Amino acid sequence: MKVDMIDSENLITLTADIVAAHVSNNSVAVNDITTLIANVHRALSTLSEPAPVEEVKQEPAVSVRSSIKPDFIVCLEDGKKLKMLKRHLMTHYQMTPADYRAKWNLPADYPMVAPNYAQQRKELALKIGLGRKPGVKLGRPARAKKVAEPVA
Repeated sequence: MKVDMIDSENLITLTADIVAAHVSNNSVAVNDITTLIANVHRALSTLSEPAPVEEVKQEPAVSVRSSIKPDFIVCLEDGKKLKMLKRHLMTHYQMTPADYRAKWNLPADYPMVAPNYAQQRKELALKIGLGRKPGVKLGRPARAKKVAEPVA
């Protein structure tokens, strides 16, 4: 309450100072002074209010359907062709993959990596032994030895 009174007093003081400065340097009709005071007061009181932000609907650089190619993914923000989208989104737009999917209404399984690149990485990982349970050996399984039956 006390802060509102101080702000109101400051607003009235500022209004009076501005109107007095304007009237001392310009010829203003007596009937127009009240309108001038009201306009200045209204302008000063609306300065503390945040300006309305118009939300601009951004269009994707390419259609969602054509953004996934075998060798690259096209960023819907800027149209760049990339193998991996996650790092690009974070460095240029400070967006996580979840934010990106939400912004463009993409499904949860929308890829962040080009399909062929993901396949190459998968093959490389399997080749060096990732993705196997410990103790599983490469190659063919060992054959069971035949045990000779005793002759009766």
